[in-house]
Amino acid sequence: MHHRPVHRPHTARLSPLEELEQSFLALARTATPLTMPAHLVCDDPSEEVWPVDQIRVRLAHPSTRPELRARTWSEVVRRAHELGEPWPVVAVAMTVPVLRRMLSRLARPAHLERQEVEQEALAAVAVALAGVDAGDAGVDRELFAAADRAVHRLVYAARRRGEREAGEPMVHLGRLRARATVEDLEGLTVSDEYQVLARAVRARVVDVAEAQLIARTRLQGESMGALAGERGVSMRQLYRHRTAAEQRLASHLRHQDR
Repeated sequence: MHHRPVHRPHTARLSPLEELEQSFLALARTATPLTMPAHLVCDDPSEEVWPVDQIRVRLAHPSTRPELRARTWSEVVRRAHELGEPWPVVAVAMTVPVLRRMLSRLARPAHLERQEVEQEALAAVAVALAGVDAGDAGVDRELFAAADRAVHRLVYAARRRGEREAGEPMVHLGRLRARATVEDLEGLTVSDEYQVLARAVRARVVDVAEAQLIARTRLQGESMGALAGERGVSMRQLYRHRTAAEQRLASHLRHQDR
């Protein structure tokens, strides 16, 4: 008796937004879904609670009044801060409809992958979520603004990298590939960015590993995926790590300029 080989259908790798969406819907579409009070986002609901995916649909609808939207976002952020998982996942997933529209309008260089842009936006939202005030009526706008700034920084860096690669030979920066020290960073006179990173390490704003991460991915154009594999962490963790380090660095530089 002959058995035909079983051909498993090829499944494309999920993008970061799709992966988050899958996790979010798994919370909302079970026998005991994660719910929120329906009155937060609806004046006269027929049911006391709604699954979080229905809350998000109403939250994103243009007809939802601003005060209802603000009230719902405040509660989502409060739960993320006070209750922990899975509410941080829910809070970030609540931004997905707006992020999709935002990213669809983003003009990105051809060599910048969509997955990298999505992950950058999600990492920025996750980092911003930890620092926003749940009582702020504009908390959702703060999260969207953080994502917008992050993706535009990414696009700007990608364009600069493309222009540099097209106009001049790449400079070999091998000392950053392994065990870099502060002196290594200071010795690289390719641009002022390395001096900024070196001074930030000296000031203990970022550590050497964080400076390496920023230099290798932002300035050298190395793949976040390859670096995540090298460090044995997920891309999402690495993006969050880099975003947090860059935010500390930006705050430090703003303070110096005062």
